[in-house]
Amino acid sequence: MDALTEHTGTCVPLRRSDVDTDQIIPARLCRKLTKTGFADALFNRWRKDPEFVLNQPERTGADILLAGPNFGTGSSREHAVWALRDYGFRAVIAPSFGDIFLRNALRNGLLAVALPPDVVEGLLERADASPAFALTVDLRAQRVVDGERHWPFDVAPRARWLLLNGLDDIEVTLRSHEVIAGYERTRPLWMPRPSGGAL
Repeated sequence: MDALTEHTGTCVPLRRSDVDTDQIIPARLCRKLTKTGFADALFNRWRKDPEFVLNQPERTGADILLAGPNFGTGSSREHAVWALRDYGFRAVIAPSFGDIFLRNALRNGLLAVALPPDVVEGLLERADASPAFALTVDLRAQRVVDGERHWPFDVAPRARWLLLNGLDDIEVTLRSHEVIAGYERTRPLWMPRPSGGAL
């Protein structure tokens, strides 16, 4: 996973509230177990509308999503985050998020930033007015920067550490490979062994 310390990108204004994971990616399109190959499925139903914001050529390459409150509610499917990441989004800024979506986002390299509703509304207005509108999301300083203005945000310490170092939980576990292998070598032979060969 790529480390995320500070990211500057143009913004896509998604003026919708209570966007659930089925709207982000329909369940019928969640058949793969890889984390890639979902970019075309992102907001699948809405993208059938030629006027939908992601269909606007001037929004191509934007990688910060601005959204309304309660973004990512609904099911626990990680595919919703995978689709956003696969499309190219590095951060989502909204007033609030579904709890499970928030955890899934941070575990999969997507920074979900909660800012006050009036701040998000102001950012949405700026993005509506100009496809070139860009923000900087600074995870080290935990703030969103728009020129001279900036707004702090909170992120769980472990999630922040994982993102800053470009790690997921499996990669952290594998850092202890030698300790795990040493433990496995001392286990009695009658106990179950890891599948796929010895460590």
